[in-house]
Amino acid sequence: MGTYRQYCPIARASEILAERWNPLIVRNLMFGADTFSAIARGVPTMSRSMLLKRLDELTRAGVIETQLKPHGRGHLYRLTEAGADLADVINGLATWGERWLEVTTERSDPGFALWAWCQVQLDRSALPDGRVVVAFTFPDERPGNRRYWLLVEHHDAEVCYSDPGGEADLIVEARSLPFVDWHRGERTWQSVLRSGDVKLTGPVRLRRAFPTWNRHVPALAG
Repeated sequence: MGTYRQYCPIARASEILAERWNPLIVRNLMFGADTFSAIARGVPTMSRSMLLKRLDELTRAGVIETQLKPHGRGHLYRLTEAGADLADVINGLATWGERWLEVTTERSDPGFALWAWCQVQLDRSALPDGRVVVAFTFPDERPGNRRYWLLVEHHDAEVCYSDPGGEADLIVEARSLPFVDWHRGERTWQSVLRSGDVKLTGPVRLRRAFPTWNRHVPALAG
């Protein structure tokens, strides 16, 4: 991690927070991601080697701390007191970005939207009983980013990056930008259905329930 060689607190803080990817890693930890895989899924275009490097730098900077998993291999990650104190900074960036920056097609990765949905925007009280598999197809995405699955089980849900098995109970076909706009609360469910930007195939009860699973506004961990 480079230095500006200035005593100014803005310069010192920028050495950590202005480093590419670091604010997003802190955001993911704020969202409750506490394993390497969980953090990585929130930054899908970041290489694993770069994530390892940034995690090491943030650890040495006193922003995060690690501990061995009590079961299995690998580490658990969490924000230190200094890292948790960045909440106002991260929320300030979010407020500024929402106010001044447009969400374009290039900024509408559906994989990230599904990850954020499950991580911090999921209304677990609205989830159905039993096991439900929702299959997503985003035809306007490149092949490697076109298909996802949502596995609902035990009143929780997770994004699957490969078929979890079993026949899909609900099929969603959507254009990425309209889906993301609905996901973040900028368009209504009725609007994206009427326009044909989102299409659902499956039982009526699931088609009606599906949009209620998303609270749209993130609930930050802690």
